[in-house]
Amino acid sequence: MPVLQIALDLLSIEDAITISEEAVKGGAQWLEVGTPLIKNHGMAAVKTLRYNFPNEVIVADMKTMDTGDLEVEIAAKNGADIVSILALADDFTIKRAVNSARAHGIKIMADLIGVKNKIKRAKEVETLGVDYILIHSPVDIQKVKAQKINSSLDEIIKLKKVVRIPIAAAGGISVETAPFLKEAGVEIFVVGRAVTKAKDVTLTVRKLCKAIGVRTEKVEEKEPSFEDILKDFEGIPTPFISDAMKRFGAMRGLKPLLKEVRVAGKALTVRTLGGDWGKVVKAVDLAEEGDIIVVDAQGAEIAVWGELATLSAKRKGVRGVIVDGAARDIDDIRELGFPLWAKYFVPNAGEPHGHGEIGCEISCCGVPVKRGDIIVADEVGVVVVPKEKAYEILQKSKEIAKKEKRYKEAIKKGKTLSELFGL
Repeated sequence: MPVLQIALDLLSIEDAITISEEAVKGGAQWLEVGTPLIKNHGMAAVKTLRYNFPNEVIVADMKTMDTGDLEVEIAAKNGADIVSILALADDFTIKRAVNSARAHGIKIMADLIGVKNKIKRAKEVETLGVDYILIHSPVDIQKVKAQKINSSLDEIIKLKKVVRIPIAAAGGISVETAPFLKEAGVEIFVVGRAVTKAKDVTLTVRKLCKAIGVRTEKVEEKEPSFEDILKDFEGIPTPFISDAMKRFGAMRGLKPLLKEVRVAGKALTVRTLGGDWGKVVKAVDLAEEGDIIVVDAQGAEIAVWGELATLSAKRKGVRGVIVDGAARDIDDIRELGFPLWAKYFVPNAGEPHGHGEIGCEISCCGVPVKRGDIIVADEVGVVVVPKEKAYEILQKSKEIAKKEKRYKEAIKKGKTLSELFGL
């Protein structure tokens, strides 16, 4: 049965966990703790991946060249199911690695990287007892010579004829090249950057699974209604949403008027000049129930929002107001219980000249906002979720919330934060 192995050749354990969560959701079965991750964090990387993914196969890419028995034992005791060693190593080293693996109930993958006569060496290491053969094009070779694993198809076909153990392949595998490798005899597809650099990891993994014939039990979820998406966002703290967007989308410098309040709604955008509140109050007339009015007031310290505008907004069913600028009458607005975020709370107001625009794309506190984007705001801050990515970001936010819960539970049981992140 074909297997998709995700090569986590990263430096950050946190990034490895996030990508792995999305990859597993897409159907990946094996997670490889890459050599850079192991060198940066040691066995904490293996232990952390095992803790977070108890049901997946964990591969430790140790690239062992010496002390095979010790390195395999170390990896096994930290949760590895498979250890990758170098086929270039001495036969004695490989045999000791195999014996150690048998003693700890795990398996060995022999990496043919750097081997000149791959066919001959593959037969030899199979005789020594390894469980898998890996043939791959090194990253440096891919970068310098643009040589990827699909250029080794003839070699893989020959390899398949002389060994009985499963063949793994790595090095620039993509959705387009994977079927050719499968036809040549590859059973384990090791994919790195095509997944770790993907904008949508889950979708990319699903495509790869389909290309190599991995059957997944993941059922495509029907996207909920926009109203349901808004309702779900209202239950998620803004830091988790920001994390889901790779720290983008968070407005800077805003102060919440109310504590312990979180709102989510569609953005109705307004652009005005400093102190001109004419277009701002006109936006209240155009607002729909559940909207959040987002005002680009150029960061001016003259109020464009106050108690009277708030009374009108409440009657219209507006969920809240965000002002890149100033608001006044905050004592009265607080008494009304109306959610308001602004850069400044001041006593002085401007004039209703009516300059500006409603419904246009604006920049509010350093973040682009379009009409219809989702605004989520609480006492921690305000984030903007692009409407076209709303469901995707919601799903990622939920996964981050689950991960945060796991971390809290682990800390309560005695783990430290540095241990959880392998620092």
